[in-house]
Amino acid sequence: MNMKRIFGGILTVLGTGGLIYAAVLFVKNTDGEGNVKALIIYGIIGLIFFIAGIGLIRTTKDES
Repeated sequence: MNMKRIFGGILTVLGTGGLIYAAVLFVKNTDGEGNVKALIIYGIIGLIFFIAGIGLIRTTKDES
């Protein structure tokens, strides 16, 4: 197996988890008060990991 594809899959899963956690924080932050800084950080890091993982999966060639 190609290590880049495995690493891309791990990054994609971590990014998805970060985006879901940011969404949960966003839903819990309905009263206007809360930790907006954590929401922004988890959202941005999750998005970066997700995009990097998808990019690694798409650009890595299959070699047998």
